[in-house]
Amino acid sequence: MSLTTSIKNALPPIHPEGYKFIAIFGVITLIMGWVWSPLFYLGVALTIWCALFFRDPKRITPISDDLVISPADGKISHVGKVVPPPELDLGDEPLLRISVFMNVFNCHVNRAPMKGKIDRIVYKKGNFLNAELDKASDENERNSLVINTEQGEIAVVQIAGLVARRIVCWAETKDDVDQGERFGLIRFGSRLDVYLPNKAQPGVAVGQNAIAGETILARFDDDVTIPLIRAS
Repeated sequence: MSLTTSIKNALPPIHPEGYKFIAIFGVITLIMGWVWSPLFYLGVALTIWCALFFRDPKRITPISDDLVISPADGKISHVGKVVPPPELDLGDEPLLRISVFMNVFNCHVNRAPMKGKIDRIVYKKGNFLNAELDKASDENERNSLVINTEQGEIAVVQIAGLVARRIVCWAETKDDVDQGERFGLIRFGSRLDVYLPNKAQPGVAVGQNAIAGETILARFDDDVTIPLIRAS
């Protein structure tokens, strides 16, 4: 195996969404170095950070209609019942919500928590509060996907944060999505909320770290087995 191949295999792939930003950071780095040479090294560090921000590593996803998989890398910031935002059209009764906060060092590619068909996608303008705050679910800019699954309707909400100013979603209404399938990302630091029917049983706790496409957030059956895994 050549050195080039070894290095390529050791580095995580970059999502195409990030190419233009890495190029911009690279050009700015050259300009900074031309203005004052010590700034070149700062620019190199920022360019490396930008490349890592848009990393898109393969994940091994547990596949089951009874499992809810984390849609994001990050820290579990909320587990409990709350009334979902009205635009989701999921009723006015409290539902189980599990929130995953992504800081600027997490991988930001978002994945579908369950297999199903996207019934509706709703974008809502809002503020850019710290995404760790509970009120960010109601006040911040967000993009919501409501998915019809074997367990009923669930929702996954991309929430912009204090630094994040751009929500990207390439999924479309009526698309079929597989568990762990990529559907979007958020630039730079944010949060995802997952709203589930109350029969779901949470399997994570606040403060726990989650891995998109791998960590089991909740189950609908305590005795569920995992018959298949998918690498993606």
